[in-house]
Amino acid sequence: MAQVKVYGRRDVWSGRQRELSDLVQASLVSAWGLPQDKRFHRFLLLEADDLVCPQRGDHYVILEIVCFAGRSDHAKRALVRELYARWPYAPEDLEITIIEMPVTNWGIRGVPADELTLSYEVEV
Repeated sequence: MAQVKVYGRRDVWSGRQRELSDLVQASLVSAWGLPQDKRFHRFLLLEADDLVCPQRGDHYVILEIVCFAGRSDHAKRALVRELYARWPYAPEDLEITIIEMPVTNWGIRGVPADELTLSYEVEV
């Protein structure tokens, strides 16, 4: 399980959410083996004045990836590398945070997540 929050400027990214979502999802599928149809992405697009980052360009994006705990450091590094490899802008314009939580902290489809049977591996 991975939920992604995407922060960026509305004037740059509005209408282009699918482009970013496809980039992120392809990276998650490649690096972590998530199923293609497991896509949970939220876009929090801000006015230019609400995203203060003077050292970054207009395409600046912050990705927060909230996921079940259990992936190895190698897998997390692989995801970061995959995201940067697919990123078509300056690397300074993409920042990534991976936030892990125990499965007992999640509720999904009416049950605690540690009671779910997943179709993919978390411990990669």
